[in-house]
Amino acid sequence: MSQAGISANRLELLQIADAVAREKSIDRQIVIAAMEDAIQKAAKSRYGSENEIRAEIDPDTGEIRLQRLLEVVDDVVMEATQIAFKEARKRNPAAQVGDYIAEELPPLDFGRVAAQNAKQVIVQKVREAERERQYDEYKDRIAEIVNGIVKRVEYGNIIVDLGRAEAVVRRDESLPRENFRYGDRIRAYIYDVRREQRGPQIFLSRTHPEFMAKLFTQEVPEIYDGIVEIKSVARDPGSRAKIAVLSKDSSIDPVGACVGMRGSRVQAVVNELQGEKIDIIQWNPDEATFIVNALAPAEVVKVVLDEDAQRIEVVVPDSQLSLAIGRRGQNVRLASQLTGWDIDILTEAEESERRQAEFTERSNMFMEALDVDEVIAQLLSSEGFSSIDEVAFVEQDEVASIEGFDDETAAEIQTRAREYLERKEAELDAKRRELGVADELTEVPGLTTAMLVVLGENEVKSVEDFAECATDDLLGWNERVDGETVHQAGFLESFDLSRDEVEEMIMAARVKAGWLTEEDLLAMKAEAEAAEAGDEAEPGEGAEEGEATAEAPAAEDAGQQASA
Repeated sequence: MSQAGISANRLELLQIADAVAREKSIDRQIVIAAMEDAIQKAAKSRYGSENEIRAEIDPDTGEIRLQRLLEVVDDVVMEATQIAFKEARKRNPAAQVGDYIAEELPPLDFGRVAAQNAKQVIVQKVREAERERQYDEYKDRIAEIVNGIVKRVEYGNIIVDLGRAEAVVRRDESLPRENFRYGDRIRAYIYDVRREQRGPQIFLSRTHPEFMAKLFTQEVPEIYDGIVEIKSVARDPGSRAKIAVLSKDSSIDPVGACVGMRGSRVQAVVNELQGEKIDIIQWNPDEATFIVNALAPAEVVKVVLDEDAQRIEVVVPDSQLSLAIGRRGQNVRLASQLTGWDIDILTEAEESERRQAEFTERSNMFMEALDVDEVIAQLLSSEGFSSIDEVAFVEQDEVASIEGFDDETAAEIQTRAREYLERKEAELDAKRRELGVADELTEVPGLTTAMLVVLGENEVKSVEDFAECATDDLLGWNERVDGETVHQAGFLESFDLSRDEVEEMIMAARVKAGWLTEEDLLAMKAEAEAAEAGDEAEPGEGAEEGEATAEAPAAEDAGQQASA
């Protein structure tokens, strides 16, 4: 805006305000307020910055009014901003102490410097208003897909003109081997909008998993209408992706709806993603079935779930191993991201070897602990006994029912098992004392001597030490590092304890340490039970804790997979 513009007559002033408001898509009143600030600043430089000056522009006529404000006081200290009560009464008989008297100033004739300063104020205010308008417009549009035109490319970052704002697709948010030039049309997903010093920053992505989900929503009417739901998405951008879908209407096949007639719908998404291959998978509330589906196109013989650790072992035929793992582990990695489970893949041969190794290890343990020959040890292993405790404390009939055993043999084996456990217990208790673990800690319900030894080795030696522990300290926890799940071990992880059992032990220790009372504990339990009763049961709940084996689903499930 030039000096001539600043010095324009009244009508031109309003025309300028209207033009700027239209061009920048901001409120006309904001532009007029910016002009008032500019005139006010110029007037202060003319009359002295110590003066309190107010400028007003009539939005209808464009008339400029300049006024100096004087505060009514009893004793004048600053003549530039204050007026004596008696003097004020002469000008306005109704004036009171604390009121302001407005003194009209003559119209200002801007000089070159004043005009330049006024222009800077107006430009700055208009820019701030424009930024605020952009932020308000786009902050609620996160998770939307927008179309724009490439404005420029800087060091691999694509600056996109959205019409009323600028956005950026950073290099790591664009697809590999994808080149955009000035003037190209681009479609992307808004994943973040931030207020920054240089204005609002709108961040776009073409690699975000939700970008693919939104593209399917645009291409598949059933998803848009809510009949088919996208449950999860996993992507290796530019290469391959998996998407899990579920139909809320039993008459509609969710996979078929996403594929479309002759693959038209999925092909439209593939073309937008530069040929990224997409596996469309039917979601299932049963984790085992869902994970088997997610590993398509590989065939699965059986799976073994460990629900506490969110880990699953998948057994595949030897010929299917490379297909299940995929190139550079891509297939199993995407299946893991899609399902949220850590997946270990074994061949049938590897599983057989492992089972044989476990059988041999158990047999050797029985031979050493019970002082029996190899045949008896192998019979105990093959009957499913996995520990000395089981042998010692099951009903004698169960041991006697093993082929080739009688009551006398069973009684002798159980006697030896109990004697072995007593010897081990005495050794562990001696070690516990040697480590300095307090006798008081042995009174905490659920803690065994073997656990106390492990705690002592980890410097947990008193009731107070144990009471300070968190559940994760004892059971371990998982955390994501560089896209991979890393497990941090806990002190008592090897003892096959549930979270509920560990939490009860910690609470019992806190009661024993005097941190809580029994009444506090009962109140906390009642509150937890009430909260649990209020929650809806999640799909797939009700499976037994620990390990559960599920055979591969029938052929009809296997046929539900589709790949593009």
